[in-house]
Amino acid sequence: MKKISIEELEKLDTDKITIIDIRKAEDFKRGTYKNALNISDDKLSEVPKGKPVYVLCHTGSNSIYSVEKLTEMGYDAYNIEGGWRAYLRFQLERMIENEEAEKRTKEIERSIIKKFRKDIWCRFTKAINTYDLIAPNDKIAVCISGGKDSMLLAKLMQEIKKHGKFPFELVFLCMNPGYNEDNWQIIRKNAEILGIPLTVFKSDIFDTVAEIEKNPCYLCARMRRGHLYSQAKALGCNKIALGHHFDDMIETVLMGMLYSGKIETMLPRLKSQNFEGMELIRPLYMVKEGAIKAWRDHNKLHFIQCACRFTENCATCGGGRGSKRDDMKELIKKFRSESSLIEENIFQSVHNVNLDTVIGWHKGKEKHDFLKNFK
Repeated sequence: MKKISIEELEKLDTDKITIIDIRKAEDFKRGTYKNALNISDDKLSEVPKGKPVYVLCHTGSNSIYSVEKLTEMGYDAYNIEGGWRAYLRFQLERMIENEEAEKRTKEIERSIIKKFRKDIWCRFTKAINTYDLIAPNDKIAVCISGGKDSMLLAKLMQEIKKHGKFPFELVFLCMNPGYNEDNWQIIRKNAEILGIPLTVFKSDIFDTVAEIEKNPCYLCARMRRGHLYSQAKALGCNKIALGHHFDDMIETVLMGMLYSGKIETMLPRLKSQNFEGMELIRPLYMVKEGAIKAWRDHNKLHFIQCACRFTENCATCGGGRGSKRDDMKELIKKFRSESSLIEENIFQSVHNVNLDTVIGWHKGKEKHDFLKNFK
C-alpha cells in the first residue's frame, strides 16, 4: 500500500491530485485538508478519475481500507499517514512558528468576555457564586485533558483570577498517561496558543489498563482521578477543577434513572474520601455543551476529542458505536427539538426534590421510605 506523510503532501500541487476525506460530514465541515472532497467509504465510486488520490481519515487507520479498495478499482491511491490528527498537529506547529499564537490568545480571551458573555461567562460565574466553588487563598489544580471542556475551563479560570474579587492560585495540571505523540503534541500546542502554562506529569495508566477487557474506561477514569488528586496535593493544592458541564450533569441523572434504577446527580463540588483536605469542583456546571462547541468553532479551534489510544474508533472520534452516555446525548437532542424547557427542568428538578412525595431514599447505609412516616 502506498502512503504519504503530511510533510510530503504539503509539497504537492493540489491542482494535480485528488484528496478525499472519508470522515463524517460534521467533522469535515469543522475542518479538513485544503481542497479535499468529503466522500464516504461506501461511495468511493464517486471519486474523480484521472489523478492520484490521497485519502484522509481521523487517524490514518480507517483510510487504509479505502486505499485498498481504490487500488483494486484501478486508482493510483495513497494513504495519508496520521490522518487529520497529524495535519492538525502540523497546522498548530506552523502557527506557532509564524508567531501568531499571542494574537490568537487575545482574540480567544476577548470572545469569552464579549461574544459568549451570556452563554458562557455569566453561567460560569453564576455556578461559582451559587455553589461557593472558589474561596480566598485557594490553590486550585485545573485538570487539563486536552479536550474542549478542560481547555475552556482553563481560560475561564484565568479570566476570573484576573478580574476576581479576591486572591487565589491556579495550577494547570496535565497528565500524560501514555498519549500517542500526535495527540500529545496537539494538546501542548493548543495550550500554547491559548496561553495556558501546563504543569505536566507522566503516568503509565494506559499500559496498566491495556489488558483489561471489562470496563477499561471506568478503571482508567478512576486511576486518572487518583493520580490527579495525588499530584495536586503534592503541589500544595486544596482543590481540583474538572471540566464537567451542564449536559454531563443531566446525562448522569438520566443514566441513573434509565440504566441503574436510581436517582443520582453529579455534584458541583464534593470532598475527596481518599485525600484529606482536598475538594473537587466543577465550575462549568451551568455551561451547556452547545455553547462550548460554539466557542470552539467561532475561534476555529481543534481539540482532541478522545485522546485515549484504545478508542481510536469511538463515536466521538469518528467511528464505531457509542456508549450509554452517547445514547443520553441523542435523547437530550430529541428533547431540545421538542422544547427548550425540558433540559432546564431536568437540571432544576434535582435542586427541587420534594421529600414528601419520595417513596424511598437512603443516606449512606441508612435507608428510609415513606411508610415509616405514614404509619
